[in-house]
Amino acid sequence: MTPKDKILRWVLFLILLFILAGMLFPMYWMVKTSLTKETGYVLNFSDLLPKGLTIKNYQDVWSSAPFLRFFLNSLIVAIFVTLGNLIFCLMVGYAFARREFVLKKVLFLSVILVLMIPAHIIIVPLFILIKKLGWYDTYLTLIVPWVVNPLGIFLMRQYIQNLPKELEDAARIDGAGDFKILFKIVMPLCKPALAVLAIQVFLVNWNSFLFPFILTSSEKMRTLPVALALYQGYQTIDWPHLMAASTICALPVIILFLFFQRQIISGLTAGALKQ
Repeated sequence: MTPKDKILRWVLFLILLFILAGMLFPMYWMVKTSLTKETGYVLNFSDLLPKGLTIKNYQDVWSSAPFLRFFLNSLIVAIFVTLGNLIFCLMVGYAFARREFVLKKVLFLSVILVLMIPAHIIIVPLFILIKKLGWYDTYLTLIVPWVVNPLGIFLMRQYIQNLPKELEDAARIDGAGDFKILFKIVMPLCKPALAVLAIQVFLVNWNSFLFPFILTSSEKMRTLPVALALYQGYQTIDWPHLMAASTICALPVIILFLFFQRQIISGLTAGALKQ
């Protein structure tokens, strides 16, 4: 490696380090502010350093509002929606990838077209439908409309198409049915793609604000993003308590990513390695 290459490598390293610091600083500031009694404003360099750390803000958050209920609501909705997407997107993606049926291309084209339509367009008709079904302000309205999404179908279809069909043919010769082939052979091979789908769906639904805000009204059905938006009803403009609540909201997503990071990275790179 020439001296010029070494210099360029160090310059690139410093640039990436600067970008990483810029991405991590908001998270650091959120956690630091949540553990102090300060206002959260930066007046000098010493304000960037943690001092007088306390967990009282977290205790206040749990006691000032039913944040445990909000947390459980978000967790229940995100888990059930994620499980629904893993099952149904896998099944529909497998059908599009391996089966031949009437209007297959038209139906798959409709899936692609739905990706181009912003979800906010369906707010009014969805609200009317939910009211007529009697699902308003229930878990059903937060879960059922989102248990399958076109992006998940497209992802699973593309991934399954790259899997070798010989394994499925061998299992079919041995007498295995379609569901056994799907869940015993295809699904284990789709773990990287399923991990990508799971983190994406969980993240989107955990952070979802607009639809839970519109389709629910009572405090008992409130999710964490809605609770954070209405937090001024419990605390006035109070940065330490607001940052404590935001940290609670962000923790599950961070933990989920750390747990599935290997599968996520392998799922993101698998498509680039396919010939």
